Amino acid sequence: MVVGASGPGAAAPPRKRADARRNEATLLDAAAAAFVESGVNVPVREIAARAGVGVGTIYRHFPTRADLIVAVYRYQVEACAEAGPVLLAQADTPHHALARWIGMFVDFLVTKHGLAEVLRSDDAAFQTLHAYFIDRLVPVAKQLLDAAAAAGEIRPGLDAYELLRGVGNLCVGAASDPRYNPRHLVELLIAGLRIQ
Repeated sequence: MVVGASGPGAAAPPRKRADARRNEATLLDAAAAAFVESGVNVPVREIAARAGVGVGTIYRHFPTRADLIVAVYRYQVEACAEAGPVLLAQADTPHHALARWIGMFVDFLVTKHGLAEVLRSDDAAFQTLHAYFIDRLVPVAKQLLDAAAAAGEIRPGLDAYELLRGVGNLCVGAASDPRYNPRHLVELLIAGLRIQ
């Protein structure tokens, strides 16, 4: 069998041990916090210090800065995607779950200092991230919209992609203007979805 082959009969990639997954999560959390505070060009030694590991440990997990940025981005997209069904199961109404999830989505967007510029770069490591983002988050938004519509809380037929794109557009420029609060406008948008 060819290593890296896919399709029927291909071996699944080996699963990481639980402690290795925890260590990687600690690194990714530390990197995400550093990116929020200082941008994606924060020195790796600062990320290592936050995670309580040596710089070599970070490079062992993520050989390049691009690898680290991609991993943090995917990690946070996954966290946002996984939160949708949990919120839907726990919230008192689907609309409330939708509002809380969109709030998480806004937090994700407005705390990515420098990530937008990096994603527009020509680096091949970043070229598939936008599609990944759309593929993972649009279905979650659709599930939440459909549940709220089925409960009679919002108009049916709202497009999940349009909603996420609109929320994203409301978040543009938030980091460069301290007087602008995209969360307030997004709250108004989500409130406006309700059937009166």
